Amino acid sequence: MVQRRAALACTICGSRNYTITPSEATRTKRLEVKKFCRYCGKHTLHKETK
Repeated sequence: MVQRRAALACTICGSRNYTITPSEATRTKRLEVKKFCRYCGKHTLHKETK
């Protein structure tokens, strides 16, 4: 069984820093989390991408 993977991209610089395995059944909206971006050097909002 193949699991779907999604990336979390920084909203400021656009780099994809984190990967997740989302559960399709429980969520309908894309995930938004404040995480550390090593390229910006600070905590920024990261949004889920495909």
